[in-house]
Amino acid sequence: MKISKYLPLSAVVLSSLIPALTYADPVSKQETIQLLEQEKNSNEIYRAYFPNREIARKAAISFHGQMLESHYDDGYLVMELSSEDMEKLEPFGFRFEVAYDFMEQRNQLLEQMQNRLEQSIDAPQAMSSDISINGIPGYECYETVEETFAVAEGMAQDHPDLAEWIDVGNSWEKTQGNGGFDIYVLKLTNKNTSGDKPILFINSAIHAREYTTAPLTLEFARWLVNGYGNDADATWIMDNHEVHLMLQTNPDGRKRAETGLSWRKNTNQNYCGATSNSRGADLNRNFTFSWNSTNGNGSSGSECNATYRGPSAASEPEVQALEAYARSIWPDRRGTGRNDAAPEDTTGIHLDIHSYSELVLWPWGDTNQTAPNGTAMQTLGRKFAYYNGYTPQQSIGLYPTDGTSDSISYGELGVPAFTFELGTQFFQGCSTFENTIKPDNLPALIYAAKVVRAPYIMPGGPDITELALSDGASSTGVEPGTPVTLSATATDTRFNNSNGSESTQNIAAAEYYVDEAPWDEGATAIALSAADGSYNNKSEGVQGVIDTTGWSEGKHMIYVRSRDADGVWGAVSAIFLVIDNNPEPPTNYCSAGGNNASEEWIGGVSLGDYSRSSGSSKYSDFTETVTGEVVPAVRGGNSVTLTPQFSGSSYNEYWKVWIDLNKDGDFEDAGEEVFTSGGASSSEVTGTLSIPANADLGKTTMRVAMRYNAAPTPCGTFNYGEVEDYTVEIGEGDGGGNPDTYENNTEFAIPDNNSTGVTSPIEVSRTGASGTVSVSIDITHTYKGDLIVDMLHPDGTSYNLHNRSGGSANDIKETFSVSVGTKDSAGQWQLRVRDLARQDTGSLNQWSITFE
Repeated sequence: MKISKYLPLSAVVLSSLIPALTYADPVSKQETIQLLEQEKNSNEIYRAYFPNREIARKAAISFHGQMLESHYDDGYLVMELSSEDMEKLEPFGFRFEVAYDFMEQRNQLLEQMQNRLEQSIDAPQAMSSDISINGIPGYECYETVEETFAVAEGMAQDHPDLAEWIDVGNSWEKTQGNGGFDIYVLKLTNKNTSGDKPILFINSAIHAREYTTAPLTLEFARWLVNGYGNDADATWIMDNHEVHLMLQTNPDGRKRAETGLSWRKNTNQNYCGATSNSRGADLNRNFTFSWNSTNGNGSSGSECNATYRGPSAASEPEVQALEAYARSIWPDRRGTGRNDAAPEDTTGIHLDIHSYSELVLWPWGDTNQTAPNGTAMQTLGRKFAYYNGYTPQQSIGLYPTDGTSDSISYGELGVPAFTFELGTQFFQGCSTFENTIKPDNLPALIYAAKVVRAPYIMPGGPDITELALSDGASSTGVEPGTPVTLSATATDTRFNNSNGSESTQNIAAAEYYVDEAPWDEGATAIALSAADGSYNNKSEGVQGVIDTTGWSEGKHMIYVRSRDADGVWGAVSAIFLVIDNNPEPPTNYCSAGGNNASEEWIGGVSLGDYSRSSGSSKYSDFTETVTGEVVPAVRGGNSVTLTPQFSGSSYNEYWKVWIDLNKDGDFEDAGEEVFTSGGASSSEVTGTLSIPANADLGKTTMRVAMRYNAAPTPCGTFNYGEVEDYTVEIGEGDGGGNPDTYENNTEFAIPDNNSTGVTSPIEVSRTGASGTVSVSIDITHTYKGDLIVDMLHPDGTSYNLHNRSGGSANDIKETFSVSVGTKDSAGQWQLRVRDLARQDTGSLNQWSITFE
């Protein structure tokens, strides 16, 4: 039973934070006890019932400081509201009830915290060995302020050519001599490369209680530094661009929040009383350009209010540090007037990472007026939201907000600025962070680092996806002179259109560069061809053959980009091409086989025109080095027949086939499971073995496994059945009439407990009757009984593949046979995945459709 889905956030969060309080020193323990007592006495907490989700989303922007919990499915938000706040919300259809249940649970847990703190003061030795600190206790995936700084400083020490740890200012406590922290920026770039490098600047944790923000930004730093030299995109970004990260923008407040207090502002004792847990200024209402621009409507002049803007613009040292740093890295490219646009060729992007509400926001936030560069920022915002699945919109809510961080970057300097609101809670659980927030948002940050050179132009152009090289050229390497096939998909469709739609165009061209970027002076572009012969669709397969004659040994960078019919070049993607004068074959494969060969074994394997019969064995090696035989196969669909053999009675057998597509010595990478029977059968199994269109050409290893009454895995032994290995040679041809296969390898997060779900499209150019199609799906999910999976024909007809079966089992990786009859094949097919229960999450990794 999935109990945690239904526990109130306050109970889950606060109870897990109790251990954090045992580590404060005696002075801060006493102070924390006083703050907990104050929080127990706070009784202005209400259920705010909203009329619709759109209003609720806008309220989450305007009243972000008052939000405590969201219960969108139940129609209400839990908010800490003054009478003035309620008067502002009532005209929008909100009604209010005192949240007695929330306050009762909160006070019980705060009492436990207070008792534990008092015990630790009375008997510190007895409490000191309870827990060893590793992250924020109860939330070990989130580094503390000190741990964040230690990781960042360690990057600079271990990688001095790539990272620099820069002191840019002081927190309020530090300016008063009360301890506190320096404010640092982690600057990431390859110092050994020169040229004009555009800058992506990200700040996080400006609101202390927003746990997910700094860890996400730090994870991005790890991706860049650890990926340098190993990941082509991380490498070229670090060579050509700069990424600057202010990881802890409000370190004093963050330390308060690490004890479990719902702390938002900085800790300035001059506002609302030196010992109040409502003291401080809201740093994200204190920036200069739009400070109090709405005359009290977009922030508060009350010192104890969550959105108190401070006594004057940029009065707080933390904001002074951020503004000064922004002015030091970007020139001023926008006029002083509200309607003065920055030039289209402006470089740089500013991201302010917040939580929560699952939003991507851009200026203006203090007026309904569209910003002078608003159309271009909307395009980039919808591109960001394509990756993280959030709602993209201008940052105006029910009411305006003023003095926010985009004041310095966009308002003053003209650099496009965005706010990401991560996840659904301030104190987000680690499972959600690791499985959803981090994998959804890292690609958005990576995309920002790619387009920072032309953020007002490049996001309108096509993206390069599924970039691959043949013959293991990107992994094990090829000898110089080897022709290497480059394949990719160029698509102009990757926008989130959940809040309006973005204009898209046909692909007009694609090109690649070797060891030089497109913007380098004198760079040589080499054209790529449309895979189907002409550029006439919004998504196109592109291909070309790279001549490696005379290339030096080592890694070479291949930059790829495409252009749409409007003449806009999109973001660059890159891949390494490895030249090795003495390439080594893949490493030895893991052992596998049955433990008993006397009752059942693989009797025959047929792939296309190839066929081999064999006798009883636990494991059979039919690779080229043993038999001299090579199994021919092609990209796309290959007809396959698998025959079991029995000594007596027949049994139900499961089948799977893997191909080491990237030739790295294993069968564990995405897409390498190329056939599954999808169920048990005692008779011959037939179907389509699908090899991705971007699979490396040439020889590699294929593994066939048959197992009694359970799905086999590529490694290890099982009681009954057999495993056979073959050498397969993948070619480009159509396999002598083999079926047509179309696929989408883009990963989509599956929204939790969402009746709309997620859809993944495939454009099919084949015409004529569809007949019977094979649909292969690869879904990772921790509770497949939550899921409904449907295939949608271009005319809208739905074909159900999976309907909440399988209970608590993980994942759906199967091939389904669907009769579509005389319906035409051409058009956009879709796979729709819906999760209709809470808590468990997953992703649609890839799917394909094969026409017989």
